[in-house]
Amino acid sequence: MKHNTNHTPIAFGEGDIELEQELATDKHQTRKQTPVFSGVIKYFPDSLWALAQCAVVGNKQHNPDSNTVFWNRSKSGDELDALMRHIMEAGTVDDDGIRHSTKVAFRALANLQKELENAGEAPLSPYNKKP
Repeated sequence: MKHNTNHTPIAFGEGDIELEQELATDKHQTRKQTPVFSGVIKYFPDSLWALAQCAVVGNKQHNPDSNTVFWNRSKSGDELDALMRHIMEAGTVDDDGIRHSTKVAFRALANLQKELENAGEAPLSPYNKKP
């Protein structure tokens, strides 16, 4: 099911100040109606902490020469297969000390991020591929 994300690029000409102001107001309203802190971070603070730890451990594994945590997408392309491998071991801890359930969540977010980008619905991502 496709939904309107209000991220459709709109071209407008010179002098369309009212339209620019209206779009800015809509953008601000959309942001205010999307409570990232109170609607996600406050719900799952410990889970998000575990995800950050997972990212650090994964970064050491996949990017051992880097002190900067980043998602090396060239080494991460099988999100759903990896997710299922970790689901099969949910409730246990992997050899690197990270819970398999944490890795499930990490892979689920990676998959969702790529889906949103591929659909052009990821306005914050530099990888966004608008249709």
